[in-house]
Amino acid sequence: MKYYLIFLLVMSILTCIIYGLDKHAAKTNNWRTPERRLLLFGFFGGAVGALTGMQLFHHKTKKPRFWIINILGLVWQIAFCIYLYKA
Repeated sequence: MKYYLIFLLVMSILTCIIYGLDKHAAKTNNWRTPERRLLLFGFFGGAVGALTGMQLFHHKTKKPRFWIINILGLVWQIAFCIYLYKA
């Protein structure tokens, strides 16, 4: 359980940073992070960071797909935490 929580923390921090970098790239017309990569990072461990990055940087907030995928990721990450805690 402890290692999974550390994994989630690291993934969330990394994902939030990636959202911030992509927002900066969007403003400066530089190379962008593909949307698929942003969604994968959020779904597979970085949901808290993705949702935080969306709000903090006002990035991808108007795209329902980002809300849906990241919230689904958050739900399964919490569910897995509960499973590990009870196991």
